[in-house]
Amino acid sequence: MSTTDVREAVARAHREEWARAVAALTRRFGDLDTAEEAVAEAFATAVERWPADGVPPNPGAWLTTTANRKAIDRIRRESKRDAKQREALMAYDEPPEPLGPVGDERLRLIFTCCHPALATGARVALTLRLVGGLTVAEIARAFLVQESAMGQRITRAKAKIKTARIPYRVPSAEDLPERVSAVLAVLYLVFNEGYLATGPGTDPVRHDLTAEAIRLTRLLRGLLPEDGEVAGLLALMLLTEARRTARVSPSGDLVALGEQDRGAWDTVLIAEGHRLVRERLATGAAPGRYQVLAAINAVHTSARHVDDTDWSQVVALYDQLLCLDPSPVVALNRAVALAELDGPGVALAAVDRLGDTLTGYHAYHATRADLLRRLGRSRESRAAYDRAVELAGNTAERAYLARRRDLPG
Repeated sequence: MSTTDVREAVARAHREEWARAVAALTRRFGDLDTAEEAVAEAFATAVERWPADGVPPNPGAWLTTTANRKAIDRIRRESKRDAKQREALMAYDEPPEPLGPVGDERLRLIFTCCHPALATGARVALTLRLVGGLTVAEIARAFLVQESAMGQRITRAKAKIKTARIPYRVPSAEDLPERVSAVLAVLYLVFNEGYLATGPGTDPVRHDLTAEAIRLTRLLRGLLPEDGEVAGLLALMLLTEARRTARVSPSGDLVALGEQDRGAWDTVLIAEGHRLVRERLATGAAPGRYQVLAAINAVHTSARHVDDTDWSQVVALYDQLLCLDPSPVVALNRAVALAELDGPGVALAAVDRLGDTLTGYHAYHATRADLLRRLGRSRESRAAYDRAVELAGNTAERAYLARRRDLPG
């Protein structure tokens, strides 16, 4: 087996097995740092041994077994007390606990990381690191904060878990509903990172992340079939994923929604997403954030051509979303729709009011650049595109923005 083949096997195992291994060791040893470090050591051992020994038939089992041994060795080295050694061995030999209401280890790990004792931001960041496999830099971009600040947030979350002795347990069926909100936020951010990957050197669209987010959300819907926001998030993911293959051009540029080949969209995913949206509307219950976002995407995917889009309905839905989530990013997205309804001048005024809070967000500058171009203010538009290209983390998006910037006129 070539070095390239082994590297690809290790990378694939990292995507598929990292979260499972961390979850298994966290449950067994009760310590997040021990689990993470042991699994990291197991992957380092795989990099050393697999080129000579070959990739094992079951990489996940090999990695988990190796990580268990690494964890026990670490505990033995760090403790001179026989009791600690016995504790480690007992932990290693302990049979797995009953799965309880959450049967998937990765999803169970999300719930345990989303313990109410942790701040919401810390829950999401920590879970993205452990289950989504995102780097600290990728998580920082998702939160629009500095990488150093995000690293500190994750470190503090781990310290809180240890000092407060927060248990890594399966939540009871009674606890599930109140823990769902943070879990949905995690799954949404994992999906977004896959749909528009920010990491340097990564594919512009990471299907492994979008597929995993959808898989876990389907599992969560099976656990909570009556939860409207779970259904809404699943619908939102499906309607977004349906456009994935049309999102990047053969040359590697991002393709904007209005320019996509709608014949390439996945009609099966669109049909399922529309069905979920209709089912939630039929209940008459007040929709939450994800349900409104799904409804916006349903409007877009219902139009056979961009000119057929019901922009008045899109703006109305964004107005509804702003009542639920009055964030500057939502206001920016509303302004994009407003430009189609009331013109670029009205939209630019709305965008400029967001400058104090979104100056470090590439989409803010990209939106301004497009609106300025449409208003004939070419010099200002080019400067805004320059800033957007500088801030964008996705290679396909940078290529798209650079192309838009260099268009004549």
